[in-house]
Amino acid sequence: MGGPVGFRPKSGSIPESPGVYRFKDADGRVIYVGKAKSLRQRLNSYFADFAGLHPRTQTMLTTAAAVDWTVVGTEVEALQLEYSWIKEYDPRFNVKYRDDKSYPYLAVTMGEEFPRVQVLRGAKRKGTRYFGPYSHAWAIRETVDLLLRVFPIRSCSSGVFKRAAQIGRPCLLGYIDKCSAPCVSRVTAEEHRALAEDFSDFMAGNTGRFIKRLEREMREAAVEQEYEKAARLRDDLQALQRAMEKQAVVLSDNTDCDVIALAEDPLEAAVQVFYVRGGRIRGQRGWVVDKVEEAGPGELVEHFLLQMYGDASAETLPKEVLVPVPLPEVEAVTELLSEHRKARVEIRVPQRGDKKALMETVERNAKESLKQHKLKRASDLTARSKALQEVADALELDQVPLRIECYDVSHIQGTNVVASMVVFEDGLARKSEYRRFAVRSTEGDVASIHEVISRRFKRYLEERSATGELDAEAEPGLDAGFGPEPDAEAGPRPDAEAGPVLDGGLDAEAGPVLDAEAGPGPNVEAGPKVDVEVGAEFDVQPGIDPETGRPRKFAYPPNLVVVDGGPAQAAAARRALDELGVDDVAVCGLAKRLEEVWLPGEDLPVILARSSEALYLLQRVRDEAHRFAITYHRSKRSKSVKESALDEVPGLGPARRQALIKHFGSVKRLREATAAQICEVPGIGPSTAETIVSALKGQST
Repeated sequence: MGGPVGFRPKSGSIPESPGVYRFKDADGRVIYVGKAKSLRQRLNSYFADFAGLHPRTQTMLTTAAAVDWTVVGTEVEALQLEYSWIKEYDPRFNVKYRDDKSYPYLAVTMGEEFPRVQVLRGAKRKGTRYFGPYSHAWAIRETVDLLLRVFPIRSCSSGVFKRAAQIGRPCLLGYIDKCSAPCVSRVTAEEHRALAEDFSDFMAGNTGRFIKRLEREMREAAVEQEYEKAARLRDDLQALQRAMEKQAVVLSDNTDCDVIALAEDPLEAAVQVFYVRGGRIRGQRGWVVDKVEEAGPGELVEHFLLQMYGDASAETLPKEVLVPVPLPEVEAVTELLSEHRKARVEIRVPQRGDKKALMETVERNAKESLKQHKLKRASDLTARSKALQEVADALELDQVPLRIECYDVSHIQGTNVVASMVVFEDGLARKSEYRRFAVRSTEGDVASIHEVISRRFKRYLEERSATGELDAEAEPGLDAGFGPEPDAEAGPRPDAEAGPVLDGGLDAEAGPVLDAEAGPGPNVEAGPKVDVEVGAEFDVQPGIDPETGRPRKFAYPPNLVVVDGGPAQAAAARRALDELGVDDVAVCGLAKRLEEVWLPGEDLPVILARSSEALYLLQRVRDEAHRFAITYHRSKRSKSVKESALDEVPGLGPARRQALIKHFGSVKRLREATAAQICEVPGIGPSTAETIVSALKGQST
């Protein structure tokens, strides 16, 4: 694969100074902006080994037609210029964070003659103080309703304010003492502005002086026997306390910080921020980003800090920023933010205590935000249709893959090898069609993929034969052990994939369904089966069992088979299909490290666009197969760990083994128990208890 040699700068022409560089396309548009401590070292890395670069970087370089740079004096200046250029040019290959929704703020319009409190969204306005953002607008209105008892500032619109001034009568809030009614001159503009300043101070976290003032005035009114005034002040005090209770206390009173957490996958990332002022969570906000450039967690957080605080006012910057991972240029970012705030800003990774616990909470919010974003994107009909068409175009399929099956193998060092099959129809998961395989092969992932694909499509051909769709004599691939006839080596037995095998070939740990290919069994993720009403005149349709009216287990073939892996796994799947004579099912492999799509027999992968819906769909299918396989593997491993130690104890049947595990909770605790303690288990006598103790101690030595 050739590199972008056409616009490579001449050797020695690039300075070694810190600076910022721009890649441009053939039309002169800036497509990427980056910074570097040494321009020569950074730019040479793009041209030295093109084949070794990340596919996203390769795409950027093949799109570019020129590169230029600007030398600066310090790393801080490089950060500032990089941010300015990203904001000016909006390059397509730079990470750009976007709000995952429009968050509401509590705003006080201090720029007006009579400041007003209101809920605002969108771009911030000059001369307005903002508090938040909050998750919900109703939370702001509840807080404001409580605070207007103590700080009765204007909350009406300009039209209502002017009308009240014209008729000389305040609105309802003025009559119930939740507005000081500056519209009818009950207070002067200066007095009303003082109320607005107090309201803003309280929201900024300076709550102590207001609480103490109300307590003092309440006691003085009680001493003067002005009980009605004292009761009103008591209610005001309770209103402030309820408003403060709505904001959870998480850190000490003097702590002002922003807590930033990140959740990511190979394609997207989500960022959540909790704003802590005065030790209380004052607001929350989230962003999502498409990972259009190669960047690690530290670089993503660094980009986020620059974009988040780039246009922020100095008073909104906190004293401390808590981040989940160390930043690559932490000293330069710290200096830049400190200059912007005109006071020291600390950037730290919390290691222990309350701040670490709060970081874990924010991380959980980030993961949930990413999950919700993906679910919302997956449920979009237009996006699903586009994804299926893009997959068909990229893989050169004759039709869009309305049914996709994905296979993944899971094991630990070759033990408890299992595989999963997940099904997506019309771009959505169809969990009732999921299947699990207990893999018999021990020769590695490639052999396991071959086995699983062979078993799945052998069953498909058998189902077609049973319904008369295939001529049994001409049926390809149903000989040499693949047909419905009993395997001579295993003796007369039921179908190994439909039920138990009494000698070899049975996965004895698979539970009541034994080999879950025969159906999801107890797996709740597989979903319930739907009965089909069968009448006297019911016509048997292909794929429907005439006796039960239910769909046959493997009756429907996919349009596309996806395997988790690279060219070797894709080739193994294709070979299995060829051996069975199945030639109308497409195959591809999705390699996780670089998200490359491999077609059988091809020397080079298919590189899907980073932002394409096709790649997003294939990744989601692959991740679901991986999750389903891991779940099955863990259950098998857990069961084998629990029971293997007791299997060797003579005289213990399944019932008593289960009773022992239920009583002690684990084999480890059972091994630590004495014979007297084991005798407490119903059905275990002294001699059996002694046998168990000696057997388990012998195993541990």
